[in-house]
Amino acid sequence: MTDITLNSSMAEGAPIQPASRPNLDKGFNPLTMILFFGILAAGLLYVAYSIYSDVDATGTKVTTYLPYILLFIALLIALGFEFVNGFHDTANAVATVIYTHSLPAEAAVMWSGLWNFLGVLTSTGAVAFGIVSLLPVELILQVGSSAGFAMVFALLIAAILWNLGTWYFGLPASSSHTLIGSIIGVGVANAMLRGRDGTSGVDWGKATEIGYALLLSPLVGFICAAVLLLLLKMIIRNPALYAAPEGHKAPPLWIRGLLILTCTGVSFAHGSNDGQKGMGLIMLILIGTVPTAYALNRALPESQVAKFQQTSEAASKVIAAKGAGHNIIGDPRPAVTQYVSSHHISEGTYPSLSVLVKDVGEQVQKYGSLNRVPAEAVGNTRNDMYLTSEAIRFLMKDKENDLNKEEVATLNAYKASLDSATKFIPTWVKVAVAIALGLGTMIGWKRIVITVGEKIGKTHLTYAQGASAELVAAATIGAADTFGLPVSTTHVLSSGVAGTMAANGSGLQLATIRNLLMAWVLTLPAAILLSGVLYVIFARAF
Repeated sequence: MTDITLNSSMAEGAPIQPASRPNLDKGFNPLTMILFFGILAAGLLYVAYSIYSDVDATGTKVTTYLPYILLFIALLIALGFEFVNGFHDTANAVATVIYTHSLPAEAAVMWSGLWNFLGVLTSTGAVAFGIVSLLPVELILQVGSSAGFAMVFALLIAAILWNLGTWYFGLPASSSHTLIGSIIGVGVANAMLRGRDGTSGVDWGKATEIGYALLLSPLVGFICAAVLLLLLKMIIRNPALYAAPEGHKAPPLWIRGLLILTCTGVSFAHGSNDGQKGMGLIMLILIGTVPTAYALNRALPESQVAKFQQTSEAASKVIAAKGAGHNIIGDPRPAVTQYVSSHHISEGTYPSLSVLVKDVGEQVQKYGSLNRVPAEAVGNTRNDMYLTSEAIRFLMKDKENDLNKEEVATLNAYKASLDSATKFIPTWVKVAVAIALGLGTMIGWKRIVITVGEKIGKTHLTYAQGASAELVAAATIGAADTFGLPVSTTHVLSSGVAGTMAANGSGLQLATIRNLLMAWVLTLPAAILLSGVLYVIFARAF
């Protein structure tokens, strides 16, 4: 590929030198590869030991190894998704530092991998369970069944296949779009297999909320990066900041530090947001295969259990008051499940939910601690808690319910207690995902780096352009993580680079922009179709 040149000088009268394409063909040295496989092996051993320790701590006797074989396969696929996510998306963090010669390619991807790793470890988990809440509630409640495994395998394999396909063609497609499309595909296919309208298989309210985040984030990246570049030009008059690199010369120290800092920020933010997508799915896998160890948060202190009793009694009174005058005889769960699936309140919704809330409270009170819930009851208790939490979530969103502020606060407190018992992520899961994502950044990054660095604008990337795009990307992803929303690192940063090129008058390569838009438009429908077909195949095979 020919070098990209841009006639510029860092100071008036300085000799003009062409900006050179960075060396992207240098392979990793043997020591790096030994380190890579060493970390991979250590990570797998750590995962195996952690699962063994957690199961052993429950006192469960292993009578069959089939669930553990399925667990191993499912975990490999889930961690494989995060690995692919790593090398698919890392280019967005390192392209700017590589093309401005701030860091050699090998050092850049290893540095990015480290900060992706740290980002995953410090993540909140909010995005993880935001993704999971898109799944059909009936599949989540029976995630250990054949349909549950078909769901997990279908959506993960579909996401991996689309990510690999777009990576092969060097298209910076969104892993977030891909995974969410896969989840929607499973939900629609599951509803149709059960004889229902396909639109009933997905929480469209949550899907719309996530869709807005994915739709708006590229626009935020483009506009904010362009505005930031123009502000920099007004405030900082140093011409070195707006010049392309001279040959293979590294930028001035302060510019180099700024670019490395922004690369670090994007890598950390990417880890904290994208790393969570696999966490929620791994937790579903663990709940389905070894519920005795992972269905309930056994590490929850007894003080939290006592608080749960208080919030449970308060919530029960609020719900019972709404359902006054109606009595429920028999199992309340079908009516509550029907409400969570359809979001339609019937006369039995409130009284059924009131009975279920009391039942959950009695279960917890009976055992005194989540750690004392017997193995045979763990799955049922967890399902009751999850179902109650989801029902309350929809009730608070329903404008027809006429809940006042005090009632909403009471239900929110109770839901938080339920979620602390069912929505948790063990440290070893974070470490496993962090290793998969971190190691993924070291493999296969070159294709996307070339697209971002060479094929978006018509001129070589300048220092200010790289810093502006990275700063906006880091801030946008960090904000999305705070609100528990998944956004696309790929779209935010590539649109940020395009925004700086447009603001600078550098020109855009329309063929690349067209391909990026096509990938952006096609990812959702392609992932929906692919995962839906795979779900039907796996559901029948299992």
